[in-house]
Amino acid sequence: MKRKAIALLSGGLDSTLAASLLKQQGIDIVALSFVTPFCQCSGKGGCGSQAGEVAEKLGLELRVEPLGDEYLDIVRNPVRGYGKNMNPCIDCRILMFSKAREVMEKEGASFVFTGEVLGERPMSQRRESMRIIEKESGLEGRLLRPLSARLLRPTLVEEDGIVDRTKLLSVSGRSRKPQMRLAEEFGISDYPCPAGGCLLTDPAYARKVKDLVTHGELTMKNVTLLRTGRHYRLLNAKKLVVGRNEGENGRLESLADEDDVVLSTFPIPGPVALLRSGANGSLELSARICAAHSDAKCEPEVPVSWRRAADGSEGVLKVSPFVHDELRRYRIG
Repeated sequence: MKRKAIALLSGGLDSTLAASLLKQQGIDIVALSFVTPFCQCSGKGGCGSQAGEVAEKLGLELRVEPLGDEYLDIVRNPVRGYGKNMNPCIDCRILMFSKAREVMEKEGASFVFTGEVLGERPMSQRRESMRIIEKESGLEGRLLRPLSARLLRPTLVEEDGIVDRTKLLSVSGRSRKPQMRLAEEFGISDYPCPAGGCLLTDPAYARKVKDLVTHGELTMKNVTLLRTGRHYRLLNAKKLVVGRNEGENGRLESLADEDDVVLSTFPIPGPVALLRSGANGSLELSARICAAHSDAKCEPEVPVSWRRAADGSEGVLKVSPFVHDELRRYRIG
Protein backbone atom coordinates (compact mmCIF):
# COMPACT_ATOMS: atom_id res chain seq x y z
CA MET A 1 0.00 0.00 0.00
CA LYS A 2 1.09 3.54 -0.70
CA ARG A 3 1.76 5.79 2.28
CA LYS A 4 -0.77 8.30 0.98
CA ALA A 5 -4.03 9.34 2.62
CA ILE A 6 -7.02 11.62 2.18
CA ALA A 7 -7.70 13.79 5.24
CA LEU A 8 -11.17 15.11 5.97
CA LEU A 9 -10.06 18.53 7.18
CA SER A 10 -12.71 20.83 8.64
CA GLY A 11 -10.32 23.42 10.02
CA GLY A 12 -11.34 22.53 13.59
CA LEU A 13 -9.07 21.26 16.33
CA ASP A 14 -9.76 17.52 16.01
CA SER A 15 -9.05 17.23 12.29
CA THR A 16 -5.99 19.50 12.68
CA LEU A 17 -4.57 17.17 15.34
CA ALA A 18 -5.33 14.05 13.30
CA ALA A 19 -3.47 15.49 10.30
CA SER A 20 -0.56 16.52 12.52
CA LEU A 21 -0.27 13.01 13.98
CA LEU A 22 -0.11 11.34 10.58
CA LYS A 23 2.19 13.94 9.12
CA GLN A 24 4.62 13.03 11.91
CA GLN A 25 4.58 9.48 10.56
CA GLY A 26 5.59 10.66 7.10
CA ILE A 27 2.22 10.01 5.44
CA ASP A 28 1.64 11.88 2.17
CA ILE A 29 -1.62 13.74 2.85
CA VAL A 30 -4.15 15.35 0.53
CA ALA A 31 -6.68 17.38 2.54
CA LEU A 32 -10.34 17.43 1.57
CA SER A 33 -12.78 19.97 3.02
CA PHE A 34 -16.54 19.87 2.52
CA VAL A 35 -18.54 23.08 2.75
CA THR A 36 -22.28 22.76 3.38
CA PRO A 37 -24.98 25.44 3.55
CA PHE A 38 -25.15 24.82 7.30
CA CYS A 39 -21.53 25.28 8.41
CA GLN A 40 -21.54 27.20 11.68
CA CYS A 41 -17.91 28.38 11.52
CA SER A 42 -17.73 32.13 11.40
CA GLY A 43 -15.33 34.41 9.62
CA LYS A 44 -14.68 35.24 6.01
CA GLY A 45 -14.90 32.18 3.84
CA GLY A 46 -16.34 29.96 6.56
CA CYS A 47 -15.18 26.36 6.90
CA GLY A 48 -13.37 26.24 3.56
CA SER A 49 -11.27 29.24 4.51
CA GLN A 50 -10.42 27.82 7.93
CA ALA A 51 -9.43 24.48 6.44
CA GLY A 52 -7.26 26.41 4.00
CA GLU A 53 -5.44 28.15 6.83
CA VAL A 54 -4.76 24.83 8.56
CA ALA A 55 -3.66 23.14 5.33
CA GLU A 56 -1.24 25.99 4.63
CA LYS A 57 0.28 25.76 8.11
CA LEU A 58 0.72 22.00 7.77
CA GLY A 59 1.98 22.20 4.20
CA LEU A 60 -0.88 20.14 2.76
CA GLU A 61 -2.59 20.24 -0.61
CA LEU A 62 -6.25 21.16 -0.09
CA ARG A 63 -9.34 20.33 -2.14
CA VAL A 64 -12.56 22.17 -1.22
CA GLU A 65 -15.83 20.58 -2.30
CA PRO A 66 -19.15 22.37 -1.79
CA LEU A 67 -22.20 20.24 -1.06
CA GLY A 68 -25.42 21.83 -2.28
CA ASP A 69 -28.61 20.24 -3.60
CA GLU A 70 -27.52 16.67 -2.87
CA TYR A 71 -26.94 17.70 0.74
CA LEU A 72 -30.37 19.30 0.91
CA ASP A 73 -31.81 15.97 -0.29
CA ILE A 74 -30.60 14.19 2.83
CA VAL A 75 -31.86 17.02 5.05
CA ARG A 76 -35.31 16.59 3.49
CA ASN A 77 -35.36 12.81 3.74
CA PRO A 78 -32.63 11.33 5.95
CA VAL A 79 -32.61 7.53 5.65
CA ARG A 80 -31.33 7.13 9.21
CA GLY A 81 -33.28 9.97 10.71
CA TYR A 82 -32.38 13.20 12.48
CA GLY A 83 -30.46 13.83 15.65
CA LYS A 84 -31.94 16.00 18.38
CA ASN A 85 -32.86 18.74 15.91
CA MET A 86 -32.67 18.72 12.08
CA ASN A 87 -29.21 17.16 11.86
CA PRO A 88 -29.03 14.03 9.66
CA CYS A 89 -25.57 13.22 11.01
CA ILE A 90 -25.20 9.60 9.90
CA ASP A 91 -26.41 10.24 6.34
CA CYS A 92 -24.24 13.36 6.22
CA ARG A 93 -21.15 11.34 7.15
CA ILE A 94 -21.95 8.64 4.61
CA LEU A 95 -22.25 11.22 1.85
CA MET A 96 -18.98 12.93 2.75
CA PHE A 97 -17.04 9.72 3.27
CA SER A 98 -18.34 8.26 0.00
CA LYS A 99 -17.01 11.30 -1.82
CA ALA A 100 -13.73 11.02 0.08
CA ARG A 101 -13.46 7.39 -1.07
CA GLU A 102 -13.85 8.54 -4.68
CA VAL A 103 -11.01 11.03 -4.20
CA MET A 104 -8.93 8.31 -2.50
CA GLU A 105 -9.34 6.00 -5.48
CA LYS A 106 -8.61 8.75 -7.98
CA GLU A 107 -5.47 9.82 -6.10
CA GLY A 108 -4.23 6.27 -5.60
CA ALA A 109 -4.24 6.80 -1.83
CA SER A 110 -4.47 3.92 0.65
CA PHE A 111 -6.96 5.27 3.17
CA VAL A 112 -9.10 8.12 4.45
CA PHE A 113 -8.75 9.59 7.93
CA THR A 114 -10.78 11.99 10.06
CA GLY A 115 -10.58 13.83 13.36
CA GLU A 116 -13.56 11.95 14.81
CA VAL A 117 -13.46 11.08 18.49
CA LEU A 118 -15.34 8.08 19.87
CA GLY A 119 -18.31 9.26 21.91
CA GLU A 120 -17.84 12.96 21.15
CA ARG A 121 -21.01 13.24 19.04
CA PRO A 122 -24.12 11.44 20.35
CA MET A 123 -25.42 10.33 16.95
CA SER A 124 -22.57 9.79 14.49
CA GLN A 125 -19.61 8.95 16.74
CA ARG A 126 -20.92 5.91 18.60
CA ARG A 127 -19.28 2.58 17.77
CA GLU A 128 -22.29 1.20 15.91
CA SER A 129 -22.79 4.42 13.94
CA MET A 130 -19.12 4.48 13.02
CA ARG A 131 -19.35 0.92 11.69
CA ILE A 132 -22.46 1.76 9.64
CA ILE A 133 -20.82 4.85 8.15
CA GLU A 134 -17.65 2.94 7.31
CA LYS A 135 -19.58 0.16 5.58
CA GLU A 136 -22.09 2.32 3.70
CA SER A 137 -19.38 4.64 2.38
CA GLY A 138 -17.35 1.72 1.03
CA LEU A 139 -14.41 2.43 3.35
CA GLU A 140 -14.34 -0.73 5.47
CA GLY A 141 -10.81 -1.22 6.73
CA ARG A 142 -9.65 1.99 5.10
CA LEU A 143 -11.13 4.61 7.41
CA LEU A 144 -8.74 5.65 10.16
CA ARG A 145 -9.63 7.78 13.18
CA PRO A 146 -6.20 8.62 14.64
CA LEU A 147 -7.45 10.29 17.84
CA SER A 148 -9.42 7.21 18.94
CA ALA A 149 -7.73 4.49 16.88
CA ARG A 150 -6.46 2.44 19.82
CA LEU A 151 -10.02 2.10 21.12
CA LEU A 152 -11.24 0.78 17.75
CA ARG A 153 -10.50 -2.26 15.62
CA PRO A 154 -7.22 -1.97 13.68
CA THR A 155 -7.63 -0.84 10.09
CA LEU A 156 -5.90 -2.47 7.13
CA VAL A 157 -3.33 0.31 7.01
CA GLU A 158 -2.42 -0.34 10.65
CA GLU A 159 -2.23 -4.10 10.13
CA ASP A 160 0.00 -3.62 7.08
CA GLY A 161 2.31 -1.23 8.91
CA ILE A 162 1.50 1.78 6.74
CA VAL A 163 0.55 3.59 9.94
CA ASP A 164 2.16 2.84 13.32
CA ARG A 165 -0.77 2.09 15.62
CA THR A 166 1.35 2.57 18.74
CA LYS A 167 1.70 6.26 17.86
CA LEU A 168 -2.04 6.78 17.57
CA LEU A 169 -4.30 7.82 20.46
CA SER A 170 -7.15 6.55 22.63
CA VAL A 171 -9.19 9.73 23.15
CA SER A 172 -12.91 9.34 23.86
CA GLY A 173 -15.82 11.35 25.21
CA ARG A 174 -16.89 14.95 24.95
CA SER A 175 -14.17 16.63 27.00
CA ARG A 176 -11.80 18.78 24.96
CA LYS A 177 -8.96 18.64 27.49
CA PRO A 178 -6.96 15.79 25.84
CA GLN A 179 -7.06 17.60 22.49
CA MET A 180 -6.08 20.91 24.06
CA ARG A 181 -3.09 19.28 25.77
CA LEU A 182 -2.04 17.69 22.49
CA ALA A 183 -2.41 21.04 20.73
CA GLU A 184 0.09 22.51 23.19
CA GLU A 185 2.54 19.68 22.41
CA PHE A 186 2.25 20.38 18.69
CA GLY A 187 2.55 24.13 19.25
CA ILE A 188 -0.94 24.74 17.91
CA SER A 189 -2.27 27.86 19.63
CA ASP A 190 -4.73 29.24 17.10
CA TYR A 191 -7.38 26.71 16.16
CA PRO A 192 -10.60 28.19 14.75
CA CYS A 193 -13.96 26.62 15.41
CA PRO A 194 -12.51 24.24 18.06
CA ALA A 195 -15.71 22.28 18.60
CA GLY A 196 -16.73 22.21 14.94
CA GLY A 197 -20.35 21.45 14.22
CA CYS A 198 -23.32 22.33 12.14
CA LEU A 199 -26.13 24.87 12.38
CA LEU A 200 -28.67 22.06 11.99
CA THR A 201 -27.94 21.14 15.62
CA ASP A 202 -28.97 24.61 16.82
CA PRO A 203 -32.62 24.52 17.99
CA ALA A 204 -33.55 28.02 16.79
CA TYR A 205 -31.96 27.54 13.37
CA ALA A 206 -33.39 24.02 13.07
CA ARG A 207 -36.92 25.40 13.53
CA LYS A 208 -36.45 27.57 10.45
CA VAL A 209 -35.09 24.63 8.44
CA LYS A 210 -37.96 22.41 9.55
CA ASP A 211 -40.40 25.11 8.46
CA LEU A 212 -38.85 25.12 4.97
CA VAL A 213 -39.00 21.32 4.76
CA THR A 214 -42.64 21.29 5.94
CA HIS A 215 -43.66 23.77 3.25
CA GLY A 216 -41.59 22.19 0.47
CA GLU A 217 -39.30 25.22 0.26
CA LEU A 218 -35.89 23.79 1.18
CA THR A 219 -33.82 25.19 -1.70
CA MET A 220 -30.39 26.75 -1.81
CA LYS A 221 -32.02 30.13 -2.49
CA ASN A 222 -34.17 29.91 0.63
CA VAL A 223 -31.36 28.52 2.79
CA THR A 224 -29.28 31.63 2.04
CA LEU A 225 -31.97 33.66 3.80
CA LEU A 226 -31.93 31.67 7.04
CA ARG A 227 -29.08 33.59 8.64
CA THR A 228 -30.68 36.93 7.84
CA GLY A 229 -33.52 38.63 9.66
CA ARG A 230 -36.53 37.55 11.69
CA HIS A 231 -38.61 34.85 10.02
CA TYR A 232 -42.40 34.66 9.96
CA ARG A 233 -44.85 32.18 8.46
CA LEU A 234 -48.14 33.87 7.54
CA LEU A 235 -51.65 32.42 7.61
CA ASN A 236 -51.67 31.64 3.89
CA ALA A 237 -48.31 29.86 4.20
CA LYS A 238 -46.34 32.77 2.71
CA LYS A 239 -42.90 33.47 4.16
CA LEU A 240 -41.86 36.90 5.46
CA VAL A 241 -38.32 37.87 6.47
CA VAL A 242 -37.77 41.15 8.35
CA GLY A 243 -34.34 42.80 8.53
CA ARG A 244 -32.80 43.55 11.94
CA ASN A 245 -30.29 46.19 10.90
CA GLU A 246 -29.10 48.22 7.92
CA GLY A 247 -26.86 45.44 6.64
CA GLU A 248 -29.68 42.90 6.69
CA ASN A 249 -32.04 45.38 5.05
CA GLY A 250 -29.67 45.74 2.12
CA ARG A 251 -29.17 41.99 1.90
CA LEU A 252 -32.91 41.32 1.77
CA GLU A 253 -33.35 43.82 -1.05
CA SER A 254 -30.54 42.18 -3.02
CA LEU A 255 -32.01 38.69 -2.54
CA ALA A 256 -35.52 39.61 -3.72
CA ASP A 257 -36.80 37.67 -6.75
CA GLU A 258 -39.15 39.18 -9.30
CA ASP A 259 -42.20 37.60 -7.67
CA ASP A 260 -41.24 38.77 -4.19
CA VAL A 261 -42.56 41.92 -2.54
CA VAL A 262 -40.23 44.29 -0.69
CA LEU A 263 -41.76 46.36 2.13
CA SER A 264 -40.30 49.32 4.02
CA THR A 265 -41.29 51.97 6.56
CA PHE A 266 -38.89 54.54 5.03
CA PRO A 267 -38.51 57.45 5.81
CA ILE A 268 -39.46 56.24 9.29
CA PRO A 269 -36.44 54.33 10.65
CA GLY A 270 -37.24 50.63 10.50
CA PRO A 271 -36.75 47.40 8.63
CA VAL A 272 -36.94 46.19 5.09
CA ALA A 273 -39.15 43.11 4.85
CA LEU A 274 -39.12 40.48 2.11
CA LEU A 275 -42.40 38.71 1.32
CA ARG A 276 -41.70 35.62 -0.76
CA SER A 277 -43.72 34.70 -3.85
CA GLY A 278 -46.37 37.33 -4.24
CA ALA A 279 -48.68 39.56 -2.31
CA ASN A 280 -52.07 37.88 -2.57
CA GLY A 281 -53.74 37.95 0.81
CA SER A 282 -50.49 38.76 2.62
CA LEU A 283 -49.71 42.43 2.10
CA GLU A 284 -51.59 43.95 5.01
CA LEU A 285 -50.43 41.29 7.46
CA SER A 286 -46.82 41.70 6.28
CA ALA A 287 -47.08 45.48 6.56
CA ARG A 288 -48.34 45.24 10.15
CA ILE A 289 -45.40 43.00 11.07
CA CYS A 290 -42.95 45.32 9.32
CA ALA A 291 -44.42 48.35 11.12
CA ALA A 292 -44.13 46.55 14.46
CA HIS A 293 -40.33 46.56 14.06
CA SER A 294 -40.08 50.24 13.14
CA ASP A 295 -39.43 53.26 15.36
CA ALA A 296 -43.13 54.08 15.00
CA LYS A 297 -44.33 50.78 16.46
CA CYS A 298 -46.21 52.59 19.26
CA GLU A 299 -48.13 54.82 16.85
CA PRO A 300 -51.74 53.95 16.01
CA GLU A 301 -50.99 54.00 12.28
CA VAL A 302 -47.79 53.62 10.24
CA PRO A 303 -47.34 54.03 6.45
CA VAL A 304 -45.58 51.03 4.89
CA SER A 305 -44.51 51.15 1.25
CA TRP A 306 -44.34 48.05 -0.94
CA ARG A 307 -43.16 47.19 -4.44
CA ARG A 308 -42.95 44.14 -6.67
CA ALA A 309 -40.48 43.98 -9.53
CA ALA A 310 -42.43 41.41 -11.57
CA ASP A 311 -45.15 43.79 -12.71
CA GLY A 312 -43.87 47.14 -11.45
CA SER A 313 -46.72 47.45 -8.99
CA GLU A 314 -46.21 49.46 -5.83
CA GLY A 315 -48.14 51.30 -3.18
CA VAL A 316 -48.45 52.44 0.42
CA LEU A 317 -50.53 50.85 3.16
CA LYS A 318 -51.41 52.62 6.38
CA VAL A 319 -51.59 49.93 9.06
CA SER A 320 -51.77 49.43 12.79
CA PRO A 321 -48.55 47.76 14.02
CA PHE A 322 -48.83 44.40 15.73
CA VAL A 323 -48.05 44.21 19.43
CA HIS A 324 -45.51 41.71 20.74
CA ASP A 325 -47.99 38.93 21.56
CA GLU A 326 -49.47 39.12 18.06
CA LEU A 327 -46.01 38.83 16.49
CA ARG A 328 -45.30 35.62 18.38
CA ARG A 329 -48.23 33.97 16.64
CA TYR A 330 -46.38 34.08 13.31
CA ARG A 331 -42.72 34.05 14.38
CA ILE A 332 -40.56 31.07 13.35
CA GLY A 333 -37.20 32.39 14.49
